Amino acid sequence: MSEVPEGLREYLSAPALQPVWAALRVRLERRGHQLIGSVPIPLDDERADRLGGLLGRNLTPGKTLNISLRDLDAALRRSAAQRGLAAVVAELTGGPVRDRVAEKASTRAERDQVLAGLDAALIDAGIASADWIVPWTDWLRRGGILTRLASSAAADSLRLAVWIIADVLNQPSSVRSLAELATQFTGSAHGLDDGTPTSALVLRGLAHALDLPPAATPAERRTLWQRVGISTDEISGTVLVWALRPPGADRWSAMMRERADLGLITHLTAHELHRADELTAPGEIVHACENPQVLQQLAAAGIDRPVICTSGNPSAAAAMLLDRVHVRYHGDFDWPGIAIARRMIERGATPWRMSRGDYLEAVDRLPTANHLPLTGRVEPTPWDGELHRVMAATDIAVHEEAVIDLLIADTRHSPDHEARPSNTHETSSPHR
Repeated sequence: MSEVPEGLREYLSAPALQPVWAALRVRLERRGHQLIGSVPIPLDDERADRLGGLLGRNLTPGKTLNISLRDLDAALRRSAAQRGLAAVVAELTGGPVRDRVAEKASTRAERDQVLAGLDAALIDAGIASADWIVPWTDWLRRGGILTRLASSAAADSLRLAVWIIADVLNQPSSVRSLAELATQFTGSAHGLDDGTPTSALVLRGLAHALDLPPAATPAERRTLWQRVGISTDEISGTVLVWALRPPGADRWSAMMRERADLGLITHLTAHELHRADELTAPGEIVHACENPQVLQQLAAAGIDRPVICTSGNPSAAAAMLLDRVHVRYHGDFDWPGIAIARRMIERGATPWRMSRGDYLEAVDRLPTANHLPLTGRVEPTPWDGELHRVMAATDIAVHEEAVIDLLIADTRHSPDHEARPSNTHETSSPHR
């Protein structure tokens, strides 16, 4: 039912005045219904006549009227409408005039309340002091993911995300499927499917924790899950292997030995590893590198020893393989490389040319023209407490390719077999 009397409604609804009410609606919504200032209205003959009749004064066509919101509100209240400007504009334009100022304030208050709950969740999960928390929470404050959810849903998703991130980061040796992780925390195998709010919050947090760019595509998101030991499936994540000769009598082991004899590099999936029995002879040493170019050069050098390559942070397939073989690991001497090395060593790998002395030797061998500064945050080196300090002071990055001749020599001369070392703080290569 119309609140404005029919005769006045017909007078105010004339096509000539429709742009006036539309402009006033925009102004009122932006200013929180405040009757402040004026709105410029170009006057034609009909608009001048009708607005002049409403305001009680003569208006000149062909000019622009800066119509005062307060004057127009008073005129409407004196008219047969007996209502203020916001109520009349709402009726003439088809719906309530929103108070965007109040809406923003309410949204901000709800977001602040959700983020206050975040602080408590971070403390409970034991990760409040992690250095990646600040950039993650900055993203949360700037981003729209929380504002697109009701405050209760946002709080629930954020709390779940905190506990999931903490669980994944605190179990570097764990290899699980995404469905298992989702069921554990959300009660549904699909609770962390691509596109869910909780999944988006977790993945952005993990990207900050690993100092990686945000995962923007489905493939990048699968890769990020795999890098923290979470398999989205059994076939997309792989680990590169060279000269791996499983000793079993089964057809798969025979196939792998044949590929090694043919000099072929193999991409192994989690699907295969789930079904493989023994991967190496008891105590056999497997060397591991970070960069595929290093594996390629080791293969080109004819190294007849098993070598694996994680291609950066280990995928779920790489993690499964690492848990089943005796590994000596070498990576880049830069902060992302050190972070990867720490995760590898936490999984049980032995450092391979990753000590303070190895770093300084590598820097000395590096031509001055190839000196690049370290970037990113300083990463701890628990296997060698001095390494990260020396790296920070020297401020030179050394990538694996710079010491490829030493890695080739190591893989040629180190013993074939060794009992798994009990001291994971060994830092020298085996022949040194």
